[in-house]
Amino acid sequence: MANLASLLKSEITRLARREVKAQIDQVRKASSTHRRDIAALKRQVALLSRQVKSASAERRVATKKGTDATPTRFVAKGLKSLRTRLDLSAEAFAKLAGVSGQSVYNWENRKSIPGPAQRAVLVSLRSLGKREAHTRLEQMALAARKGKKR
Repeated sequence: MANLASLLKSEITRLARREVKAQIDQVRKASSTHRRDIAALKRQVALLSRQVKSASAERRVATKKGTDATPTRFVAKGLKSLRTRLDLSAEAFAKLAGVSGQSVYNWENRKSIPGPAQRAVLVSLRSLGKREAHTRLEQMALAARKGKKR
């Protein structure tokens, strides 16, 4: 009888292993499919995150370029250093900024502050170099002379 019992036991074990293996193979396939899907979703999330970051950076740059969405600080010392860096008198700097020389004097001496429109002009003047500033002044003087001749 021991022979029959051990034979029966080994056959049941074999059949059980085969059945378990079939079930595990299905689970493995599903698991690998899920892992692949998760990896694809992670890549998609990373791509979308990069796009959001670049879009927000572009929006920040666009708002800094001239809209009044982000207010700019005004520092009198900075205005004076900009004017001296460009090697311009207060009157010449005022012509570039489209204001009077007295306004520039008052801004530098903290007697008044420029409005939002003038701040936007001052921000754009920060990117000028010395040569470009002098060239613009010469062009403005030529245009003024042409306007007087007519």
